[in-house]
Amino acid sequence: MDVEPLLAPIALTLALAATVTAILLVIGTPIALWLARSRNAGTTIIGALVTLPLVLPPTVLGFYLLLALGPFGPGGALAGLWGARTLAFSFPGLVIGSVIASLPFMVQPLRNAFAAIETEVIEAAETLGARRGALFFRVLLPLARPGYLVGGIMAFAHTIGEFGVVLMIGGNIPGQTKVLSIAIYDSVERLEWDKAHVLAGGMVIFAFAVIFSTLMINRKSMGPLS
Repeated sequence: MDVEPLLAPIALTLALAATVTAILLVIGTPIALWLARSRNAGTTIIGALVTLPLVLPPTVLGFYLLLALGPFGPGGALAGLWGARTLAFSFPGLVIGSVIASLPFMVQPLRNAFAAIETEVIEAAETLGARRGALFFRVLLPLARPGYLVGGIMAFAHTIGEFGVVLMIGGNIPGQTKVLSIAIYDSVERLEWDKAHVLAGGMVIFAFAVIFSTLMINRKSMGPLS
């Protein structure tokens, strides 16, 4: 079996997952921190919106993303800035869709980590004169480290395994939107069982590694049993 055709979707998937995870680390942090520390009534609504991709069928989310990223949606207007007609069926479109689909996988672990930090610790740091920047980087960030590890792993893994959303907004364009999950589907359609076995088997091993790593992080964060 020629493995060279398999390298392109693997590289594209890794690039997508790394980009999405980096973006989610940036935008997920303030959202999670606000949801964890705020007592505003709006946190319930925002929390529900952030969690929505977990319960929505991927094709439903993908359908509305396709409309939003298409030529008659906001994505079309944005793409027009550089002469394109649409963000759908493009790598930037995959990034936008994957960020939305994977958002709860980053925000929820971070929210739990920030919520677990005792208020007394924060108040003590503020009493000692710590400003917002120092409070976050010297107190909150180190204490929330397990949440960042779990959130990063889960967001990265979910982006790699996502199928419904990427199929709806990306299609199957080699070198541009043909990621691993689409490559497996394409191989099965073509009855290329050897390629499907290699890709699917690799995904199974990867999924096990993700679950094992997450459990180990959670176990260490809980500390030794008394």
